[in-house]
Amino acid sequence: MKKLTIRARLTLLYTALFTVAGVVLFGVTYVLLDRQLGGQPIMAAVRIEGGGGLIGGHPPPDLLENQTKQVIGQVREYALNTLLTQGGIAFLVILTGAAAISWLIAGRALQPLQRITDTAGRIAESGRGLHERIALEGPQDEVKRLADTFDKMLARLDHSFDGQKRFVANASHELRTPLALNRALVELTITREGASADAQQLGDALLRVNERHERLIDGLLMLADSETEITERSPVDLAEVADHVLDGLPSSAPRVTRLLDSAQMLGDPILLERLVQNLVENAVKYNLPRDGWINVATSTVDGRARLTVINPGPVVPGYEVETIFQPFRRLGRERAGSLATRGLGLGLSIVRAIANAHGGKATAVPRPSGGLIVTVSL
Repeated sequence: MKKLTIRARLTLLYTALFTVAGVVLFGVTYVLLDRQLGGQPIMAAVRIEGGGGLIGGHPPPDLLENQTKQVIGQVREYALNTLLTQGGIAFLVILTGAAAISWLIAGRALQPLQRITDTAGRIAESGRGLHERIALEGPQDEVKRLADTFDKMLARLDHSFDGQKRFVANASHELRTPLALNRALVELTITREGASADAQQLGDALLRVNERHERLIDGLLMLADSETEITERSPVDLAEVADHVLDGLPSSAPRVTRLLDSAQMLGDPILLERLVQNLVENAVKYNLPRDGWINVATSTVDGRARLTVINPGPVVPGYEVETIFQPFRRLGRERAGSLATRGLGLGLSIVRAIANAHGGKATAVPRPSGGLIVTVSL
């Protein structure tokens, strides 16, 4: 049996209180009416009036008393029966009205809590920031204090998240300068006249390490940007974005099958292009060494734009699928083998962050023969 909601519990409580009050009032009325119709006042009057015996042909007092008792008993029985029947019907009508009034009172009492719930639900939706507040007005009761405490918590979280994003962005920008300087110095060293073969070999290795660090910084910047609330959206066809990204693949890339139906949506074109690019690059990186292929499809399902990227590759256990969407998490070398160079572990995490920023989701399902089926719904 499902648990009752708070509104239903309050309604039952109020109705029970009305019921108890009505039963008590009904019982008191019944007892008082029974006592009034018990005949004591009338019988006393009959005894006083007939105390002198027969007066001008009047019946004896005993006979008059017996007749009076019969009349009083009939009146009493009729009145009590009428009270029980008609009063019971009236009580049921009043009880039904009391239940309806209790439902309205409970709803009115819980309206501030419903407002808090609605605000929390809107904030919890994907793509929304923490800038919204409840700002509940009214007396300083328990509900008002709850709303104010919730607003303070949101303000602290908003400030904390903004500070974290600013730190990542600022740190990434500051790290770009020394990396660019290192690259320039290494290139100058290995290209100057008289540079030895060992120096050139060492310089090439340093350039590869420097390039990896630059890609890491770019990934962190993109991750920080994609987790920020999107304030400006423009019409985008996801099929056109996918077609543009696929046109940029090198000739050595696996064979690509395009099933690009129109998928119109509102979003950030730059972030959406990065989403598609990361998925395609991931499909190219973790593909078969020979006879590889990629299947890219776009469509509109239930009013939502959908992108699906399928590729063969190493077998991925189902319990590891969710971890590949976390930052700096990669497939192990024993599964990737020589199919791909070791990546940064930011590609799919950026895909999910961009999808969440657009009110969507990114999921992956392993293929039984190896590889992944990644679906993004926006």
